[in-house]
Amino acid sequence: MSVSTLLNEIQETAANPLDLVEKLAVANDWPFHRQSDEELACEVGGQWCHYKLWFAWHPEMGVMHLSCALDMKVPAKKTKAIWQLLAQANEKLWLGHFEVWSEEGLPVFRHASLFRENAAASVQVVEDLVEIAVNECERFYPAFQFVIWGGKDPQEALLAAMLETEGEA
Repeated sequence: MSVSTLLNEIQETAANPLDLVEKLAVANDWPFHRQSDEELACEVGGQWCHYKLWFAWHPEMGVMHLSCALDMKVPAKKTKAIWQLLAQANEKLWLGHFEVWSEEGLPVFRHASLFRENAAASVQVVEDLVEIAVNECERFYPAFQFVIWGGKDPQEALLAAMLETEGEA
């Protein structure tokens, strides 16, 4: 994923971080929909799929929530294996966590950030949060696929997905 850096164009902070998310979406030509002052949804293309990002702003708490959904459903018969994979994948994350939205059966990366009066959101922080979410989804997408479609056990799937290759074929 390559997020267009807005820092050269915009040096600003915002009381509502969704204003900055909207500017980021416009700058990167991401399809988005601003449902309200408290919700924004957009789509970001990745190597494996298009990721659906959903942002929610809770002004009273000063918290912005970010969810990044992978474009795959977890079949009921794979739920136990996926929960094992989630636990192992989450151990490898520094920020955020993976879970499965039970209603939709979608694996998602989630993270919430505090933006209080003295710590307003900046363009750089919002860009970093989006980049981290998409990069983590890209990194773990193959592991989810290996479990769901490849029939691998969670530990084997995670090892295969985390294997770093060197050079070019």
